[in-house]
Amino acid sequence: MKMSTGKHSLKLHLVLLALLIAVVGFVIWLYTGYVGESTPYEVTNYAMGTYVQQTVYGKNGQAGASAAANAISSLENEISWRVDGSEIQKLNEQAGGDPVKVSKDTFSILQASLDVAEETGGAFDPTIYPLSSLWDFGGDNQQVPAREEIDAFLPYVNYQDLALNDAACTARLAKELEAVDLGAAGKGAACDAALQAYRDAGVVNAVIAVGGSIGVMGRRLTQENWRISVRDPDKSVDDSDAGMGVLELSEGFVSTSGVYEKYFEQDGILYHHLLDPSTGYPVENNLLSVSVVAQTGVLSDLLSTACFVLGLDNSLSVLEHYDAQAIFITRDKEVYITEGLKDRFTVSSQAYTLKELQ
Repeated sequence: MKMSTGKHSLKLHLVLLALLIAVVGFVIWLYTGYVGESTPYEVTNYAMGTYVQQTVYGKNGQAGASAAANAISSLENEISWRVDGSEIQKLNEQAGGDPVKVSKDTFSILQASLDVAEETGGAFDPTIYPLSSLWDFGGDNQQVPAREEIDAFLPYVNYQDLALNDAACTARLAKELEAVDLGAAGKGAACDAALQAYRDAGVVNAVIAVGGSIGVMGRRLTQENWRISVRDPDKSVDDSDAGMGVLELSEGFVSTSGVYEKYFEQDGILYHHLLDPSTGYPVENNLLSVSVVAQTGVLSDLLSTACFVLGLDNSLSVLEHYDAQAIFITRDKEVYITEGLKDRFTVSSQAYTLKELQ
């Protein structure tokens, strides 16, 4: 059995004060286009299982970036199942037992995750961990699990067994072996935490990229929107010309989920990390990637995963419910955008065709 992984090397390119991150799981980069302002403070570190790139402007730039890094680290220590003693790890260990007290931040992310799960009828499910741990995408043991293993764990993926108590700020999983994985929310939540840290530090203009999620605040000195280049999902992350379109964003968040973020090939078949909670296998549809613009980072992150699982047609009512916008890229190299992005997104690659939503 021959196995090959989809891991790529990291390259950072800073061109004309632009921010470009090329790393597994990161799908878009920003052209900040600042003119006439002092050199921004730029820093890259690793958190939430990915690279974090900050570009922060103004005299408080370094202080703001430091505060954002600390905020992200604190958040990771609360919500990552990988961190010993984290609140999510405690919740998973207590599955079937007593409720677990969590912080307001963790509760808020759990609530947002549960809300999206309910709105999508479980197409997105925060209790996906029993299945994702079987596949171990990006880990040392990634391989296609036996059908019997998947069938054995499917009953333990059920968002309806996650109970939240707002008054007590507690969470509880109903059955042993059930477990929460906030990987589909964490990077967007990190962007939320970072932008709040910037504001608290007096920063006005900044961009942050955490894996496939981006948060921007302020505008360019020309009062123009930030220009975000959306990645061609068919190109390598090492390709310096990997953009297929440009999204303009003033303040807000955009997250992308795609088949190329984490994957492996086994017996000539490519398996990507976006699992269908109803089958236990990677989603099979015509999508390569979904980018979602939303009011918060955590919501953009959650919805990008949810919409990928739902597929284009079934996503539209969900996006409308959350007043969110999206870019869908299909395997046929067709691009579909929601109404709110018609004046903010342009296709720049001749390989792709912009199509009207029916």
